[in-house]
Amino acid sequence: MDTIELGNVTVTRVLEVYGPAGLTPRAFFPESSEDVWTEESAWLRPEFADGEPTVVNAALQTWMLRSGGRTILVDTGGGNHKPRPGTPWDQLETDFLGNLARAGVRPEDVDIVVNTHLHADHVGWNTRLEGGDWVPTFPNADYVIHRNDFEFWNPANGHTSVLGEGPSQVFDDSVAPVHEAGLTRLWEGGSHRIDANLRLELAAGHTPGSSVLTLASGGDRAVFAGDLLHSPVQILEPDANSCFCEDADQARAARRRILGWAADHNGLLIPAHFGGHGAAEVVRDGGGFAIKGWAPFAPYTPGDEGDEGDEGKG
Repeated sequence: MDTIELGNVTVTRVLEVYGPAGLTPRAFFPESSEDVWTEESAWLRPEFADGEPTVVNAALQTWMLRSGGRTILVDTGGGNHKPRPGTPWDQLETDFLGNLARAGVRPEDVDIVVNTHLHADHVGWNTRLEGGDWVPTFPNADYVIHRNDFEFWNPANGHTSVLGEGPSQVFDDSVAPVHEAGLTRLWEGGSHRIDANLRLELAAGHTPGSSVLTLASGGDRAVFAGDLLHSPVQILEPDANSCFCEDADQARAARRRILGWAADHNGLLIPAHFGGHGAAEVVRDGGGFAIKGWAPFAPYTPGDEGDEGDEGKG
C-alpha cells in the first residue's frame, strides 16, 4: 500500500480497479481542445489515456486518512455486485476490502466516510450485499454527505440529472441503506470541520453538493478534489468540464478556485480518479496552471487492482 505523511496525517491510497472509463477524450471532455491529447500524449499514455481509438483511463480508489486518532475514508469507489449497466463498473468483483485490510483497516475500524458527492463510483462500498440485502459496509462510521447532494439524488424529490435515470438505483443501493441505519451526517452550508487537520468545503458544479476535503497540518497542505478533475488535462485546461457536470459554469469556477488554492499554498492536488502517481503539485502558468511534479506514491498502471489475495473478497 502507498502511504505518505502530511503533517500529523497519514494518507494511504487503496486501489479498487484501474482501467478504461469507456469514453474517448473528446466524449469525456467535450470542451477540451482538439490538440491537447496528441500534443501531451507522451506523458498522458498509458496512465491517463491509451488505446486505439484512444479512451480515457480512470482509477477507482479510496483515500484512507488517519487523523486525530480516527480512520477516515474519502470516497468508496464502485463496490461489488452493484448493477451499473452501460458502465465499466457493472457487477464488479474486486478485492477492495482485502486491499483495505492490508492497509491495516477492517470495516468496523472506520470512523468517518466522506462522500465527496453521490455518483456511483464514489459511494459503491458504502454498502455490501449480505443475505440479499444492502447493508452498511462500515457499521461504526459516520457517512458525511452534503445535504444538497442527498436531496438532489434522492429519487423521491424528482430532480433531473444529465445522467438520466440510472442514479436512482445508486441512491437506493448505496445511500438509502446507510441513511436508514442512522449513519448519515448531512452537512449544510459552505464548510464543515472534520477535525483540526481536515475541513470539507462545498465546491458545487459537478453536482449540487460536490465537496472537497482540505488538509492543513503543520506546514503541509493538500486538497482531495473529488471529481473537479478526472484528468490532468483539466489542470492544463481548467475550463474544460467533463460530460458529467450538472452546472457547467459552477464546475469551471470551482475547479479554478481549487487549482488556485493548491498552487498558492503549495498543496498536493489529490483528485479521485488519477492513475499513475495519483496526485500532483501544480503552479500558476499565466492565466492557467501547470504540473510542477507528481506525488511520491508508487505509480499504478491500467489493469492494477491493488495487492493480490483473497482476504476480504465480497
